[in-house]
Amino acid sequence: MQDSHTPAPADEAADCDRLRLVPATRLGLAERLGGRLDGHLARFAEHMREGLLAASVAVGLEVMAELMDAEVTDLAGPKGKHNPARTAKRHGSQDGTVTLGGRRVSVRRPRVRSVGDDEHELPVASYDGFVSADLLADGVVARMLGGLSTRGYRVGLEPVGRGVEQAAMGTSHSAVSRRFVTATAERLDQLLHRPLGGQRWLVVFLDGFGMGEHLLVGALGVTTDGTKVPLGVVEGTTENKSVCLRLVTGLRDRGLDPEHGVLFVIDGGKALAAAVRAVVGAKALVQRCRRHKERNVLDHLPEAERPLVQRRLRAAWATPDAEQAQHELETLARGLARQRPGAAASLREGLAETLTVNRLDVGGRLLQTLESTNPVESMIEIVRDHAGRVKRWSSGEMALRWAAAGMLAAEAQFRRVKGYQELPALAAALQRAAAEPDPTDLAVTA
Repeated sequence: MQDSHTPAPADEAADCDRLRLVPATRLGLAERLGGRLDGHLARFAEHMREGLLAASVAVGLEVMAELMDAEVTDLAGPKGKHNPARTAKRHGSQDGTVTLGGRRVSVRRPRVRSVGDDEHELPVASYDGFVSADLLADGVVARMLGGLSTRGYRVGLEPVGRGVEQAAMGTSHSAVSRRFVTATAERLDQLLHRPLGGQRWLVVFLDGFGMGEHLLVGALGVTTDGTKVPLGVVEGTTENKSVCLRLVTGLRDRGLDPEHGVLFVIDGGKALAAAVRAVVGAKALVQRCRRHKERNVLDHLPEAERPLVQRRLRAAWATPDAEQAQHELETLARGLARQRPGAAASLREGLAETLTVNRLDVGGRLLQTLESTNPVESMIEIVRDHAGRVKRWSSGEMALRWAAAGMLAAEAQFRRVKGYQELPALAAALQRAAAEPDPTDLAVTA
């Protein structure tokens, strides 16, 4: 076999189909690592007794070290061989850490510096790719939202081998707690500063919910293709006008454009309706949640009278003609006023706003979506499920952080709203309403 540095004979050089050895200096990174296959397989077999993942991790750490060494060789040339034309030089190594299976693992990272008057540290891209702390933060948040406590965090980690686990860092109760606080603060900031401009928002759902002893108000938007997007959250109640103003003002300032009309579906809070009109103006249409209204009315009635009133409420709301539906509701309110004045007053409050979808001619499956705040309540249930193991909330800020992290996690589980095929018709109706001198004429006051 001829040496790899010996030129091929002329007759062989002329025959491009014949095999010949290639100088090692011409091998790429993948070929150089491929030459270590036997060693990696032996290392893999040695750790198989600890499981497939542990064996893979052991080999992976070796490959990572070889990747870094190969990159240094590409930058500074082969070790021990002087090259006067080189532009970089080796500069020893230092301690570093990488993320592995939800933990930090110590590694030695090589250092490289430039050559010349402007000597400075050069990045080792392979190490920078492995060192991302965001991967660890994402893992911590995912496990905490999945129900693990900070003290039980280690139990949920993947088995990566006894040697790696003994040398791992960042899995103590305090370290996980600090990382979770930091990560959730980042997610709250991400949610509250998510830009909303450049997107056509057809519907915004607003509803209040509790996290422990803290009350919050959340917002969920719907785009023209039916995609649901968490928009924001504030601490407070839907009965507090300043809180509601802060939430809606934040949506407007971040780019939510009402120019072509927006339908706000809200719970029964008067302050929310007032805040929407104060911030967005006449181009905002308000639909009161019918399920909230129904519960509020029925709560004023004895059990025996509730089924009949419930049927009459739902029959009126199901009437396509908005004027006829309003007449039926007003007739019901007059009948209740004689003996159940509390129920009558509850029905009359915001009565016309329960019929906005009728005036927009919304029907079919989309009507089932827009007649209540169920879509945002579904998001809230996911948030509560994630926070189900929390026994004590240290502050309203922590409740906000959990809510923001849960809302962003819920976004990955969302499907498009029911009846999304009918959204183009809704967009056209909102456009027409926004073009009128006073779109609020759609909702004639009771």
